[in-house]
Amino acid sequence: MATPSTPSSPAPLDTRLVGCGVPALLLCAAGFLALRPELRLAVPELIGITAAMVLALSFALYRGGRGGIGWSPRCIILIALVLRLMFLASPPQLSDDLYRYLWDGSNILRGINPYQAAPARTVPPASLKAAHALINHPEYVTIYPPTAQLVFAAGATLGGLTGLKALLVLFDLALCGLIVVLLRQLTLPPWLAVLYAWNPLPVLEIAGSGHVDGAGLSLLVAALVLTLRGAPRETSEAPRRGPAQAAGLLFAAACLVKLFPLPLTPVLFLLTPRVRRLEFSLGCATGLAALTLPFWPELAHITQSLDAYARNWEFAGFAYNTLRTATGSGTTARLTLSLIFACCLMVLVGKLAMELKRAESPAERGRAALTACYRITLALLLTTPTLQPWYALSLAALFPMSAGPAGLVLCWAVFLTYQVQIPYFVLGKWIESPAVTAALFLAPLLAWLLARMSGGRTARG
Repeated sequence: MATPSTPSSPAPLDTRLVGCGVPALLLCAAGFLALRPELRLAVPELIGITAAMVLALSFALYRGGRGGIGWSPRCIILIALVLRLMFLASPPQLSDDLYRYLWDGSNILRGINPYQAAPARTVPPASLKAAHALINHPEYVTIYPPTAQLVFAAGATLGGLTGLKALLVLFDLALCGLIVVLLRQLTLPPWLAVLYAWNPLPVLEIAGSGHVDGAGLSLLVAALVLTLRGAPRETSEAPRRGPAQAAGLLFAAACLVKLFPLPLTPVLFLLTPRVRRLEFSLGCATGLAALTLPFWPELAHITQSLDAYARNWEFAGFAYNTLRTATGSGTTARLTLSLIFACCLMVLVGKLAMELKRAESPAERGRAALTACYRITLALLLTTPTLQPWYALSLAALFPMSAGPAGLVLCWAVFLTYQVQIPYFVLGKWIESPAVTAALFLAPLLAWLLARMSGGRTARG
C-alpha cells in the first residue's frame, strides 16, 4: 500500500514577509517618487526613499543568504517592468541627455551623419526645435559611439522621447533576464537578479532619465553569457565553435554604446578558452569595423568631443579634487589617477589569470571573471574625475554576480550628488558640495573596511 504524501509545510512567517513585503515596499516607494511633479525639487525625498529601497534589497540579500528566498524569474521581471512603467511616460527631470539622443537619432533617420556637425551649427527642422533647444553642450559634436547612434535612431522611429525611453526600457528588461541566465550559469541563485532589476538606480536613470547605459550593459552581459556557454564542461571536451566569435561581436557593440567596457577586454579574453581566443578577437574586429565604417569619415570628429571631455569634465570626483588641490594641476591629477587605475587593472587581471588556472569548472571560472569585472568597475568609478549617477549602472549590473558592501553603498550614494539640482533649477547655479563628494568616495571604502573587519562573506568589495 502506498504511503500518502505529506503536504509541504508552509514557509516561515519571516520568509513570507520578505517575499511579499520587499516587493510591496519597493513598488510603493517608486510610486511615491513617480508622483512627484518635479524630482529636482524633491531631492531630499529622493535620497531618503531610495535609501529605504536599498535597505530593503540589503535585507533581502541578508535573508536570502540564510535560505528561503524564492522569487521566480517571471516575478522578478514582472515587478521590474511595473517599476519602470511608473516613470516611462514622464519627461526626463534629473538629466537632459535624452534630448541629445533624440536629436542624433532623428538626424540618422533624415540621412544626416550625427558626427557631421555640432547642434549649435545646425538649423533644426520645426519638429525638433524643442529638443534642439534643450541639448546640453550643443557646441560639441555628439560624444556617443556608433552603436548608441543606432539605438537612438531605432528609438526615434517609435516616436519622440517616450518612444526612445520605451526602447531603452526594453533593453533594460532584457538585461534583467540576461542576468538571470548568467546567474544560473554561475550556479548562483537566480533571485539575486533583484539586486539590479529592483534597484532604484536603473529604474530612475533608465526609465526615468532615459540613459543609454542599459543597452550597452545588456550587450556586455550577453557577451559574457555566450563566452561561458562556449566553455567546455569537461576537461576532455573541446570548446564549442561559434559562441566566441558571437561574444566578440557583442562585446564590440557594447563598447560602442559607451566606452566603459573597454577596460574589461582582458577579462573576457582570459575567460575565452585559449583555442577560441582568435575567434573572439576576430569577432571584436569585425564588430568594430561593421559599426564604425558607415559613419566614416565624419566619425573622426568624435575625437574632439572626447578630448574635451577627458581634459575638462569633472563632477563628484573626490580623488581628482584631492589630487588637484595637492598638486595645483588638473592635468597632473588626471594623469595620476589614470596611472593608479592602470595599476589596479594590471593587478586585478594578473590575479584573475592565476585564479582561472586553478578553477576546475566553467562556473568557477565565470565567478572569478565576474568578480574581477566588478572590482575593475569599482576602481574605475572611484578614480574617475567625473562620476555622474548613471555611471554607477555598470557596477549595479555586475552586483548580482559579485555582491559586496562597497558596491551596494556606492550605487545608492551617487544619488547624493543630485543636491546640485536644487540651486541649479532655482538659481541657475551649479554648486557642488565638497561634503557630498567626500561621502561618495569614503562611504563605499568605509563599508568595505567594516565588512573586512567583521569577516563577512561579502567583504570582497
